[in-house]
Amino acid sequence: MWQHLLRPCNYRTIETVAAAHVARKSPLLRNLISSSSSLYQPHLNVHNESKFLITNVKHEQCEDQPDFSIGSPCRVQKLIASQSDPLLAKEIFDYACRQPHFRPSSSSLLVLILKLGRSKYFSLIDDLLLSFKSRRYPVTPTAFSYIIKIYGEADLPDKALKVFYTMIDFGCTPSSKQLNRILEILVSHRNFIRPAFDLFKNARHHGVLPNTKSYNILIRAFCWNGNISIAYTLFNKMFERNVIPDVETYRTLMQGLCRKNQVNGAVDLLEDMLNKGYIPDTLSYATLLNSLCRKKKLREAYKLLCRMKVKGCNPDIAHYNTVIMGFCREGRALDACKILEDMQSNGCLPNLVSYESLTNGLCDQGMFELAKGYVEEMTLKGFYPHFSVIHALVKGFHSIGRIHESCSVLEDMLKRGKAPHSDTWEIIISGICEVEDTAKFCEVWEKILKKDVRRDTRIVEAGTGLGEYLIRKLQASISRRI
Repeated sequence: MWQHLLRPCNYRTIETVAAAHVARKSPLLRNLISSSSSLYQPHLNVHNESKFLITNVKHEQCEDQPDFSIGSPCRVQKLIASQSDPLLAKEIFDYACRQPHFRPSSSSLLVLILKLGRSKYFSLIDDLLLSFKSRRYPVTPTAFSYIIKIYGEADLPDKALKVFYTMIDFGCTPSSKQLNRILEILVSHRNFIRPAFDLFKNARHHGVLPNTKSYNILIRAFCWNGNISIAYTLFNKMFERNVIPDVETYRTLMQGLCRKNQVNGAVDLLEDMLNKGYIPDTLSYATLLNSLCRKKKLREAYKLLCRMKVKGCNPDIAHYNTVIMGFCREGRALDACKILEDMQSNGCLPNLVSYESLTNGLCDQGMFELAKGYVEEMTLKGFYPHFSVIHALVKGFHSIGRIHESCSVLEDMLKRGKAPHSDTWEIIISGICEVEDTAKFCEVWEKILKKDVRRDTRIVEAGTGLGEYLIRKLQASISRRI
């Protein structure tokens, strides 16, 4: 008698058919009937009605009463989606599933999973899946994908791993994309790299074929953890199983070798890559250049830099700067100057890092005049060096007794509104105090202070330094007389 109530066109019939039973049933049933039919009246608040329906109907009271449908699966989905409280949404879903002949839609399940996941009710998601399995309801691959995503964002690798086997239990073969997402979640935790490797090996037995990305995830995980031998084994297995490696595969292995200071092996891998027709990306070259420079193989680094353009990858500012810094670290600043000229002729303009690395290298080698020239060049191009570069120049000129050049550098700094460090002031003041010509002292000092000296130029610290210097000089003079 109640089957016709399930048809969407007969919502009003609920009240009519049930009216005969109202006399011998509790008043609660009358309210339930009224509420159920009102759910389909557009002028009523769905959230309030659904809340009344769930919170005021006790299941034990309704066990001996006729089952009244709360509507179609589409209506239930809208009802669940309208709830701000995920627990109430779960109650609505459970209540609907208890109705005879009701089968929830996959959309209802997905909406409920998302609500529970956002509120971190993970145990309820597990209960939901168990309930679906016991009732033999299907779960779509899309729903499983969102469950994997929820567990990944919640940092629950063990639950993400369990989803793979839950999909198998539901007769839903995971896709390679879902396998890769689970692997990414697992390898992000050091303790789960071995379970990830086991899953990777077992996936084939469940009909899931790992692809290039699957191998890349495992190779990267083992490289980061220093297991280069396992990473290489996986790399070789790719060819055996007709899985084609990509540029990322080679780059990841190169990075792993470079971390192990096996830069020669990384270079050999690059040669193998080029011989097989691959075009290395900029990050692959950057990895090798950085490792070669740190191993002091500057000649090889420069040759590789020159080969990049020939092999189809134009060097960018990061590649040039890496080599410039490498040469400057090894006391070959003049060679670095040549690289700076090369990069401009190749259409790559130097940036602030290029100039600062070069000027610091020149200062370290005592070529202060050349360094000052590059500082002037960079300021003309709109770059202004860090105060440490200025300090190195001022200190350098002072060390060779060229106090006027030190003052000139400071003067230019103040002119541009930049604040020298207090150590820079101390060097300038001590240098000026060492000038025996008092008139010259006043002339230089007055020239400096004519510039726009702001509050952040730390003149207070400079004054303190001047006082300490004069006291030291006076004490030295007295001791000489004694």
